[in-house]
Amino acid sequence: MSFAVVFALLSLILSGVNDIVFKIYSVGGRSRGMLLFGVGLIWTLSQLGIAQIQGTPLEFNQATLSFGLMAGVFLTLSNLMLLESLGSIEVSLATTIYRLNTIGVVLLSYFLLHESFGWLKGIGISLGLIAVFFLYKSQNHQTHQKQLLLFMGVAGVASLLRASYGISSKAGFLDGADRNSMLIIISASWVVGGAIYAILREKRFRITWEKARFILISSVLIVGIVNFLMLAIEHGEASTVIPIANMSFVIALLLSVALKMEKMNMMKLGAITCAIGSILLLSQS
Repeated sequence: MSFAVVFALLSLILSGVNDIVFKIYSVGGRSRGMLLFGVGLIWTLSQLGIAQIQGTPLEFNQATLSFGLMAGVFLTLSNLMLLESLGSIEVSLATTIYRLNTIGVVLLSYFLLHESFGWLKGIGISLGLIAVFFLYKSQNHQTHQKQLLLFMGVAGVASLLRASYGISSKAGFLDGADRNSMLIIISASWVVGGAIYAILREKRFRITWEKARFILISSVLIVGIVNFLMLAIEHGEASTVIPIANMSFVIALLLSVALKMEKMNMMKLGAITCAIGSILLLSQS
């Protein structure tokens, strides 16, 4: 197993845990913008510290600035929309649709980055799609189908934005962008984007002790998630490592069931099986 795959799997585990944190935060009616603002602030300071410890000078060249800002906008918007969807639908469904950016990543990588696309990747992606279908069928008992479809759509848009983040990050590396500098730009985008969302969309900008606890926990997880994912992208093909990291919904589903936030059934069990098969296929391609 390559280092790129190991980094992607570490990002996968932390992402699954963070999805649960996002879900608990979202259902409490708390400000989504303030969460991103606080996490972005701690993330920026942490990233500066990581760069200092590594002894790597920050390099804000043209590629770093342009692709870093692009990736930052995409990731900020995608996480705000994920938080909105998590406030109304189950963790397993929202996070699985969100991780479907796998399809966009593979296709964009093939056409824009000229990465390979073999039959193993095709089967792996297909299994991921089947997993989402199983999870959707498990929601058919719900009476509010219009709301379900609406927030599935919100998660779908978030997924497309997440795919664009992954591709713009890889394109930045290919063009000579500096990894730590890019991450600082992306984290700063969370600070600005979260503040704007809180002030203009939610009409509130206030940090409480309760929000601070969630911000601290999520910050630790996200610093690990993005750094492991960036290392994976830097050392491997985007269309291989990003799909592996995207299967974090397996961890989110298992944790959600363990915490009694949702119930396990045969459809969800089938989804987990398909997701595991997808990870194995994508890690071998």
